[in-house]
Amino acid sequence: MIVRSLHDLDSTDRDVVTPNWRSKRIVLAGDRVGFSLHETVLKAGTVNDFWYANHIEAVLCVDGEGELTDKETGEVHQLRPGTLYLLDGNERHQVRPRTDIRAICVFNPPVTGREVHDENGVYPLVREEEAPV
Repeated sequence: MIVRSLHDLDSTDRDVVTPNWRSKRIVLAGDRVGFSLHETVLKAGTVNDFWYANHIEAVLCVDGEGELTDKETGEVHQLRPGTLYLLDGNERHQVRPRTDIRAICVFNPPVTGREVHDENGVYPLVREEEAPV
């Protein structure tokens, strides 16, 4: 059994902060459960372009409001508490928070926590057995 508190992750290597967002990696590939789970807060007024070419991501908005654009179709969706989006086709997308958005995100395959978005917003596919300790 694994028990973790979000507060216990503050200022650890599982707490990733960028100018646009902060992501607490609650469950990672090294936990060996087949997915990773994150709490991510996207900052109001930012523009965030992502493309998870190597992962499926499910995102549940639990707080805040904003806009999600499918960059492949141009379709725009409103984000508010209770809205889920599933990137089951590795869609390129953009998130524009009007207020801070707090979301719970699940990745498959799981991320290791060592990935960094490249210039296209992509996380490389890193297997836990390949990741340096």
